Amino acid sequence: MRFLRKHRCPLILLLLGLLVSAPIVVVRWATAELASPPRRDLMDYHREFLADLPAHGIRVEEFTAQDGTPCLVVSPAGSPGERGKILRNQLTERGFRLSPFGEILGTLVLLHGRKGRKEDYLGIAERFAACGLRCVIPDLPGHGDHPGKIATYGVREAMVPARVLDEAASRFGFEPKPSGLMGISMGGSVAIHAAALPDAPWSALIVVASFDSLGGIARNDARRRLGHTLGDLLADEMESLYQKKTGIGLPDIRPLDRVASVQAPTLIAHGTADSVVPFTSGKRLHDALSAGLPRKWIEIPDAGHDNVLITDFPIYAEMTSWFLNHLTECRP
Repeated sequence: MRFLRKHRCPLILLLLGLLVSAPIVVVRWATAELASPPRRDLMDYHREFLADLPAHGIRVEEFTAQDGTPCLVVSPAGSPGERGKILRNQLTERGFRLSPFGEILGTLVLLHGRKGRKEDYLGIAERFAACGLRCVIPDLPGHGDHPGKIATYGVREAMVPARVLDEAASRFGFEPKPSGLMGISMGGSVAIHAAALPDAPWSALIVVASFDSLGGIARNDARRRLGHTLGDLLADEMESLYQKKTGIGLPDIRPLDRVASVQAPTLIAHGTADSVVPFTSGKRLHDALSAGLPRKWIEIPDAGHDNVLITDFPIYAEMTSWFLNHLTECRP
């Protein structure tokens, strides 16, 4: 007790200092998470997958684009793996007439989410490849092995998908069209920005669990955790720091403002239990698509943000049908 009385003022000052500095630390951490997420190394399960490609019915080739973007190219090879067999059976049960395994009908570019890397999409690519869709999978800036350090959620990455598609086609000797584009979460925002560009090459687009406004998502999350008043103060500071770090305003990252310019037939899917990006965010993206555009909205029951593609809902059959229907329409 004597110690506490003697040191009461310094302790009070220390506590006040912690209370003042804690929000600053949180804001800087949150801003760094958005602009430069911690990178994930290649995991053991990635290595195990890559070490036994025949079991998955695929061939994987690596290349680095001229701008330094590391990429994988995944093509069907041998016989379908277990994931591919399940998907082919689902499509057959729906009355879908599939081409023989190994025949390639088009190419997809797959875009990972925040904190992801290209190898995370190997299982997804296995499924698509089993149904005749070659996949090109890049690491996005600020992620995986990409030399870029900053993620801008499509504002500066919009040209990446078409660029890696063209370079992969030139390097490996295939026609770049017909082609489709798919992105999850952050990758969905990049995909929308890419598909909204003039003369975008995509014959079909799929966006899964993505947001309509990154600034809005960040502000709503701050309010949910800290209340409106403190949450808004911290969100304002985070927007200021992100602007300084990237040169881009966080409120300016709005796929909602770009999606009406998309000309490719578009499927948007979202989990009904997503607590990271609200279900309503994905619905707003769908509703903002051009009225004359072929489009589809899919609600994945009880799916959260991280398990949106691994529930019992047959989302891969839905996505593959969408790609095959629209890509084969474009075949000569």
